[in-house]
Amino acid sequence: MERDERPPSGGGGGGGSAGFLEPPAALPPPPRNGFCQDELPELDPGTNDRAEQRTCLICGDRATGLHYGIISCEGCKGFFKRSICNKRVYRCSRDKNCVMSRKQRNRCQYCRLLKCLQMGMNRKAIREDGMPGGRNKSIGPVQISEEEIERIMSGQEFEEETNHWSNHGDSDHSSPGNRASESNQPSPGSTLSSRSVELNGFMAFREQYMGMSVPPHYQYIPHLFSYSAHSPLLPPQARSLDPQSYSLIHQLVSAEDLEPLGTPMLIEDGYAVTQAELFALLCRLADELLFRQIAWIKKLPFFCELSIKDYTCLLSSTWQELILLSSLTVYSKQIFGELADVTAKYSPSDEELHRFSDEGMEVIERLIYLYHKFHQLKVSNEEYACMKAINFLNQDIRGLTSASQLEQLNKRYWYICQDFTEYKYTHQPNRFPDLMMCLPEIRYIAGKMVNVPLEQLPLLFKVVLHSCKTSVGKE
Repeated sequence: MERDERPPSGGGGGGGSAGFLEPPAALPPPPRNGFCQDELPELDPGTNDRAEQRTCLICGDRATGLHYGIISCEGCKGFFKRSICNKRVYRCSRDKNCVMSRKQRNRCQYCRLLKCLQMGMNRKAIREDGMPGGRNKSIGPVQISEEEIERIMSGQEFEEETNHWSNHGDSDHSSPGNRASESNQPSPGSTLSSRSVELNGFMAFREQYMGMSVPPHYQYIPHLFSYSAHSPLLPPQARSLDPQSYSLIHQLVSAEDLEPLGTPMLIEDGYAVTQAELFALLCRLADELLFRQIAWIKKLPFFCELSIKDYTCLLSSTWQELILLSSLTVYSKQIFGELADVTAKYSPSDEELHRFSDEGMEVIERLIYLYHKFHQLKVSNEEYACMKAINFLNQDIRGLTSASQLEQLNKRYWYICQDFTEYKYTHQPNRFPDLMMCLPEIRYIAGKMVNVPLEQLPLLFKVVLHSCKTSVGKE
């Protein structure tokens, strides 16, 4: 889907940069995420094959190739992969014979997965590490018995696989490049196990307006940090914090602007907020957050160690991630409090709900998970400052002139953060890896938000903030 850079109808562009919404004019947009699609040949619509051979065997949508053994569309390919990798167990509220079409395929996930299996989609063709690309392109469709299909649909098959691994040791689904080094020193790359995330109030919220169930949307990507949560690199022990670590952390925290956001977010009672007004508010918030990140860079303790060109390159590639991280941590009370109250006064139209994209659904689910993760961890200002520096010092960004120096700085703050968390939270041995595993998720979400149409962002923020605020209120 091509991104429309114009603000939604009704004006209210807000002026200046759009933070989450679009990059500032002086900076190039961040690169799209580098995850390739399955390397399968697309069908040539100019061939003489019958029309049936160019349509998805599951829902009838336009097919894009052979996926897991059968001709299917991108939507059904992704749905099947997520369902199997995440070990999803669905329920049908009707008679397990729902109609599958392009418009109705999201209404019943049970019947959609059932048809995928009945038509011959081969779950053994899915790569174990969950990455794009089939395990074996030569694997074709399979015919499995009704009994085996029932075991898969009921979850019994997944339980048997789990029991198998528990009896034969833990399986390592990470790719070779994602394992910890033999010296047990931290290095970039890791995997995070697939999780099924609750959408809290959004299930009821969407069904209230549309009567549609929410499709499952994703498995977690292999992450960027090679850190085993089950085998801590440095065993926790009672000790004092290294003086150098304390000094550098203090400098990082001093560089932060932790004052409340100044953008007005108060709305009169009874006032109905329009889509354009909410969009303009999001733009103003993003402007302020971006300005704070620029001021932060100039106060960094290592500011004089890198060139202006490298700083510009780093900021242009990470500004969305920095804003997202700060919104989920140090500014979360305002974002999930005052801003949530404003979005509650915005009522999306039926058309907005129906046109909401798959990319938006994935971003919603990931953001809600990440919010709950940070809410559970209760990230301190010191940890936030270290996480932000580690994320910013990304030596893999193209165009850098001092990549090796950036790598050394990244490692410095990696060890400092580890030193601090193990000193401050001795009773939480997995806290440091939990924090580090949040950073690749932030990076992925920020890249995905580029694909969400601008006019859908007000609804996206309304759903995320409503779901998170509602769930926390119940605790």
